[in-house]
Amino acid sequence: MSGRRLTQQERQRIARGLAEDLPYAEIARGLDRPTSTITREVMRNGGPNGYRADLAHLATERRVRRPKRTAPPRRGAPAPGFGRDDAAVHEYEETFTALLMQQGMPTMTARVMTCLLIADTGSVTAAELVQRLAVSPATVSKAIAGLEGQGLIRREREDRRRERYFVDGDVWYESTIESARGMLRLAEVARQGVTVLGRETPAGGRLENMARFGDHIGESIIRAADQVRELLHSQPPAGSEDDAAG
Repeated sequence: MSGRRLTQQERQRIARGLAEDLPYAEIARGLDRPTSTITREVMRNGGPNGYRADLAHLATERRVRRPKRTAPPRRGAPAPGFGRDDAAVHEYEETFTALLMQQGMPTMTARVMTCLLIADTGSVTAAELVQRLAVSPATVSKAIAGLEGQGLIRREREDRRRERYFVDGDVWYESTIESARGMLRLAEVARQGVTVLGRETPAGGRLENMARFGDHIGESIIRAADQVRELLHSQPPAGSEDDAAG
């Protein structure tokens, strides 16, 4: 079942599921499809709030009828020569982008982030992103600014006219730490409300519980992230030394 294209009837059921605010996983189970199939279908056809079954079906039919052309390798794409399946790489790129969008990242920001993550160099230039994503430089610039604001990427100037954007190996550590700090800031502000509203009042008690929760979660996340980071950095990459010696 999972290998076939979605039918118009299945798309209508997806639309009904979205209208009922069902999770993608539940919609997928009802159709006996992988959750990733439903996620990609929705994200490439308007998102959860803009999905229309008939329009999605027409768009797919047009893509199927469109003559296929051999395209040159996209700049910024994973380097060839590793025995990769280009179609599988593209499908994975869409899946990862959809996941980031589900977690609240804007569409173009998610596409740029995925490009960086799957590039073997771990870096791209603005020109490469413009060419690969077929968008304007202003669109790329806005997405880059959003990622920088979250501490997910960094930039380095190659010359007076060109900058290169990098995703570091510690990107998820930094993102996790920032999220935990946000929880601690929330706890701090909630505790201020306890003082203002009174600890013995219903509102004060509610904010006190929020503050305690934020403290415990934030501190636990930071402690766990530090432990995992130290563990990963103390281990050599798989296949780096032992395999070479063998």
